[in-house]
Amino acid sequence: MDRDWAEPLDLEAIAAHAGYSRCHFVRAFKAVYGQTPGQYLSRRRVERAQEMLRTANLSVTEICTLVGFSSLGTFSARFEKQTGLSPSQYRAEHVGRGAALIPGCYAMLRAGGFPPPAGRSEQSNSEEAP
Repeated sequence: MDRDWAEPLDLEAIAAHAGYSRCHFVRAFKAVYGQTPGQYLSRRRVERAQEMLRTANLSVTEICTLVGFSSLGTFSARFEKQTGLSPSQYRAEHVGRGAALIPGCYAMLRAGGFPPPAGRSEQSNSEEAP
């Protein structure tokens, strides 16, 4: 979950990899970390979003998608619950206290690139790369 935080959580696969049933894995995870795997992953995603809001010139919606949330409403609610501020308020409080924002195009490339244009496959994009 720490490595693939932006990917959808496949709890069955993670539990099977650990050698547990799904329910037993959730109980064991919560006993060790004090939160469910979903709560842990959500916290990690919000932490990544905080970093992007401070450093990247991307919209809140773009950051929401990049960190693995599929719903802007869910992202905003979890962000506010964890930080006490909405994503926009957080950015307003933290931007301008250091270096300039990284241009959005660079931030997108660093985060895994842009989605392929409609009608083009991943393979056709990789063939054009140097």
